[in-house]
Amino acid sequence: MGKASRKKNKAPKVRDVFVAQPFEGLAAEPELIALREFVPSATAKLTLRDSDREITLATVLPGAAAAFVRTDERVFVGLQVQTRSSDLSRDLGRSVKWALEAKPGDVLNVPDTTSAPADGERLQDLLVADAELDVTLHENFDWWLPEDAAAEGEVKLSLDRANEAIMPTERLGKGSYWVLAGEKAHLRWVRPEPENKLLQALARLSAAGELNLGEGSRYAGSFRAHGLLVPVWDLDPEAHAREWAEPAEQLGARLEKALASLDSEPLDATERRARDGLIGRQLTLR
Repeated sequence: MGKASRKKNKAPKVRDVFVAQPFEGLAAEPELIALREFVPSATAKLTLRDSDREITLATVLPGAAAAFVRTDERVFVGLQVQTRSSDLSRDLGRSVKWALEAKPGDVLNVPDTTSAPADGERLQDLLVADAELDVTLHENFDWWLPEDAAAEGEVKLSLDRANEAIMPTERLGKGSYWVLAGEKAHLRWVRPEPENKLLQALARLSAAGELNLGEGSRYAGSFRAHGLLVPVWDLDPEAHAREWAEPAEQLGARLEKALASLDSEPLDATERRARDGLIGRQLTLR
């Protein structure tokens, strides 16, 4: 075969550009990140633009599948999967489009991460942009099966393993979750603000001694996830999640006030030093 023939048959190279903030523009962005990164068992109905089919977004599906349809016709799309491309929104959008046509018993084991990008396949193209996610937390993964179904064989083993790995988790507010991780408890709060502005507001609270949730808490640091910053607080593990709901709400009010003040009051020297200290306690998750 000549060079010309080989060139003609060669598949076009797809340029894979990394999208650092894949859920940008969606009101549900903080919840999507929380469900993708650290919430163990949760579901939420998606609000689609052009379809009446009911699709439920889920943290983890059996075998970390990208999507599946239960025998009772309920349709699920999974966030926590083992394979991803440079654009997580496109991966999920493709899984949603697959789910729109799937039939009971169908399983999409992995998302499509190799096809060339096309118009209209990202979550931003498929979901109502200003729709929030009404998240339901579960104590186990029994929702993998229809109510009248019994787990047997490999399915039961998989379900038992998944249930044993769940860490107790409670939702305190939008993108805000209490989790009991062994002997430690944490508050992880996905914030929608630009990182630099959020850090300035956190620094202002830190310099004023207001960056905690009261006795038994301390600011532990933050991590980046899909373009947003996620501050983390260590909490007294002996206290129940509901005991932190009001302190978290009060912290949120202080944070909103600090954010608003930045427009007219730049950080002073003490606050800038506090910001530098906060920056030194970050890590990144993709």
